[in-house]
Amino acid sequence: MGVDCSALGPWAHTEFPVTLPAEITMRAAVLVLSLSLLAPALHAQEQEFERPDDWTVRFDRAGSPDSAIYFVSMPPGWHITTGPAAILYDPARVVHGEYRVESFIHLFPVERNEAFGVFLGGSDLEGSAQAYTYFLIRKDGKFLIKERSGSDTRVIHPWTESAAIVKYEGQEGTAKNQLAVEVGSDTVDFFVNGGEVASLPRSEVKTDGIVGLRVNHGLNLHVTSLDIAQT
Repeated sequence: MGVDCSALGPWAHTEFPVTLPAEITMRAAVLVLSLSLLAPALHAQEQEFERPDDWTVRFDRAGSPDSAIYFVSMPPGWHITTGPAAILYDPARVVHGEYRVESFIHLFPVERNEAFGVFLGGSDLEGSAQAYTYFLIRKDGKFLIKERSGSDTRVIHPWTESAAIVKYEGQEGTAKNQLAVEVGSDTVDFFVNGGEVASLPRSEVKTDGIVGLRVNHGLNLHVTSLDIAQT
């Protein structure tokens, strides 16, 4: 059964600042069929996808137009194709204390070795004093933990290779990874696909605040979930 990419509207032929593969929007639509909620996805082919109302996008590059990103609800989850790097979040997803956040992310074929993942501890995300901790992976199988405070960033854990990460090495389909962070009373533990990749003292990591997604330049992703559970 074919997929009509016209459901993506004008984005089916949009050129971003970074040239993406011509088949990218076809694969984005095909993903809808390949995931678990088949019936709603079949119906989704016949409608235009829309940006989730409750979510906010903040680009790293000030002045970037809202049209510089394709971000829509596409059950299950959201589809994201970036030009400039950005954070994406629902301001209502605020958590404090001890908790676990996890997200399943599919990376579509792409030439750039850019990073993507989750952030936590977000505050003043629309202001000049924005702050958050972010946990990212790349298609080459490496992960990074970093902190932003205003215009400054600090590396908490440098780029490190991990066998837990599913790499994208030119195979057909997507590279699917589960990222999770567990915030405990004394430590913050970071996981990829169930394997712990780092454990840090909680005193070194900003954890209380908004939880969301971070996606760097020129990437094409489908995020099936972003779940938070108090522990």
